[in-house]
Parts: sequence; structure tokens; C-alpha cells
Amino acid sequence: MSEKIYKLLNDNAWARWGALVLIASMMFFAYMFVDVMSPLKSMIEAERGWSSSVFGTYAASEFILNVCGFLILAGIILDKMGVRHTGVLSASLMVVGACIKYIGISDWFQTTAFCNWLNSWWTALPGSAKMASLGFMIFGCGCEMAGTTVSKAIAKWFKGKEMSLAMGIEMAIARLGVFAVMWISPLIYNKFGTVVAPLAFCAALLFIGLIFFIVFTVMDRKLDSQLVAAGLMASEKSPEDEFHVSDLKQIFSSKMFWIVALMCVLYYSAIFPFQRYAPNYLESTLGIDAGTAAHLFSFFPILAMVLTPFLGGFISFKGKAASMLLIGSLIMVACHLSFALLLPAFPSKWLAITLILILGVSFSLVPAALWPSVPKIIDEKVLGSAYCLIFWVQNIGLCLVPLLIGVVLDKTGGYLAPMLIFSSFGVLAFFFTFMLKLEDRKKGYGLELPEVKKAIVKQEEASHETV
Repeated sequence: MSEKIYKLLNDNAWARWGALVLIASMMFFAYMFVDVMSPLKSMIEAERGWSSSVFGTYAASEFILNVCGFLILAGIILDKMGVRHTGVLSASLMVVGACIKYIGISDWFQTTAFCNWLNSWWTALPGSAKMASLGFMIFGCGCEMAGTTVSKAIAKWFKGKEMSLAMGIEMAIARLGVFAVMWISPLIYNKFGTVVAPLAFCAALLFIGLIFFIVFTVMDRKLDSQLVAAGLMASEKSPEDEFHVSDLKQIFSSKMFWIVALMCVLYYSAIFPFQRYAPNYLESTLGIDAGTAAHLFSFFPILAMVLTPFLGGFISFKGKAASMLLIGSLIMVACHLSFALLLPAFPSKWLAITLILILGVSFSLVPAALWPSVPKIIDEKVLGSAYCLIFWVQNIGLCLVPLLIGVVLDKTGGYLAPMLIFSSFGVLAFFFTFMLKLEDRKKGYGLELPEVKKAIVKQEEASHETV
């Protein structure tokens, strides 16, 4: 019998890498919006009368609805509806949330009767902060849903190919958004003299990101039709392959899931909340202005941008993902202890840049190794839910830690205690990373093995089958 050979869309390098650029661009704009206010902490406090506790509440609001269960729902939506519908929904939520946040910060909103009513209750939180927090909550739902959707989309388009490399490049593009906004946000503020202008600019970029993802859905629909024609995907899921809510017990009962989730929440709780406060930390520790502090911290994602794709490629071809997680956790602990003790004792811009760059190395090692490891320990049928549940656990920390840091700052008036808190998270993250490595050694999940070698074996086995 003659074999019929099907060439799929993602077999073309230009197609799969082009699809990656489209979805990664959406995350680039999302990361810009996440941190657009970070360089402006002292400005927003002056313009709108916020305190550090208010800023911490605003920063935490991004994760509140996710913690309350939205991310669990997002995982179910992703596994039920697929990456196309979920991606458009998540990008739309980001745009809507950004618009509400813009309204809350805008000058004209401060004079409205609605803002006055918001000011009349829970007076510790100004009306502008309440409205901005509402928008940030909705944006946060879309952003976290988008992150899991992008991960599943990459796993689909790069299955049997350079998956870790692709995830590394996507993360590098997203990190570039942090670097960009640390420069662009102060520049736009200085140009227009208001915190509203940088917010409006980044909100407009989110709308462009939505358009980019819609273009991706056209490509993804074509790939699905080819998979169906090649007999590699059913036109309709069988009852056995259909996702059911009861399948979530498969995730919750997995020891590896909980090790990864706890390691994730501890590690990222020492990274993303730190990003919110880092410019202000540098501003107060080095005695510099907010713009200069933001520019210094912009070096944080540089090594992450450069190294993450290379590390992803290394994992694809050489392996050692679990070892990378261990090294990354140790580096993060050393950096935060240095921020707590060394930099205040020897205040220097060059020392600050060095520590920030080294922290960027940690931020390359851990994500590059972590996210491609999840498909190796979780069934593909529930992969979207697994990513969302990991993000859900992570969001609990990302919601509570900014609140904690804001309160500690108001109580102590300095950054020694917050930096020690971040360091303690790193120590605990290292412990769970060590457990992950031991479990992989016992059960043989292949976290230390290269991916491409496995892909070659699978392709050789598939070549004997008739399509």
C-alpha cells in the first residue's frame, strides 16, 4: 500500500515561527501594561494621594479574581473550547480591563459623581484606586488566561519540534515588554506630565495585540483542518478524549503537580511583586529620581531576553531542566539577600545593575526550564487546566505578597524587611525544586533528558505507519 504523505502547516518553519511571533507579541504588550505603573509609583502617589499600602492593594488586584476561581474556570474553558476562542476571549478581557483602569486614573474621572461616591466608602482606598483596581482585576483575568493559552498553543504548534526553544523565545519577547515599559513609561510621563499618558499608550498596544491573535486564529484553524485530513486529529472528540470537569482530580492527585505549583508560587512571589516595588526601592536606596531608577531596573529582563531562548534550545537538545531550576532558585536567593544587605551598605549604580542582571539570569533559568516541563508530567487532555491551576496557585502568592510588602513598607519605612521576605521565598522555592529533581530521578519523567532526541524516535516510529 502506498503511503500518502501530509505536510502540515507547522512543518513549515516560517509558519510555526510566524505563529509564535503573533502570539508572543500579544504577551509583549500585556507585560508592558502589567508594569506600566511600576516606574510611576511616586508620581501616582503624588497625583492621586495614594500610599504604599494603596499601591500594594492596586498591585494585588491583578490577581484577586484569578485567586477567587477564575483561573480554574479559564483552564476548563481552554480545554473545552481550544486555544482560538480562549485566546480571543483573554485578549478582549485585557483590552476591557485596560480601558476601565485608564478611566479610573484619568483626570476627568476624579471630578465625577461616581468617583465621589467611590471615595465615600472604604476611605482608605481612594476612588481612583478602586476603579483602577477593578480594571486591573479584569485585565489580570485576561492576562493569566492568555499566558496559559499561549503555552498550550506553543505545545500544539511545536509538538515533536523545538518546543522548549519556542517557549524560551516567547518568554524572551514577553520580557522585552518589561524592559521597554521601564524606559517608555517615564519618557511618556515626562513628555505629557501625567500618569494617564503612559497608561493610554499601553492600552492602545493591547488592542493591537488582540488583532495579532485574531490573525493567529486563522492560521490555527487551517492547521486543525490539515490535522483532521491527515487523520492525526478527529473532527469531533470522542467521549474518551473529551475533557470533563472530573478529569481535574487527575491533576490534583498528582504529586508532581503540587511540587511544581508550590515551587512556582514561591519563586514568582519573589519576582513579580519585587518588580512592582523595585524602581521605588532603587530610588530610595540609591537616592536617585524615579526615571533613573526605572532605567536601572530595565536591565533586569535583558539577560532574561537574551538567555532564555538559548536555555530553551539547550533543554530541547541537551536536557537538564531540573538542574536549571535548582541553579536558578539559588541565584535568586543570593540576589535578594544582596539587595537586603549589600546594596544599602555600598550604594552604587554599578552594583545595582550587576545584581539586577544576575537576577535576570535566574529569571532565564527557571521559566525556560519550568513551563516546557509541565507537558512531560501532565496528560495533554488536561494540559490547559494544569497550566491554569499552576497559575491559580501562583496567583494566590502574587495577590497576597504585594499587600504584605505594602503594609511592611508603611510599618518599617524601609526595604530591609521586604527584601528578606523575598529571600525567604527563594529558600523555600529551592527546597521544592530539589524535591522535583528527586521525583524525576525516581519516576523517570524525563526532565533531565533532551526533547529533540525523543522527537526523532517518535518520528521514526511514525514513519512505519501508513497515513
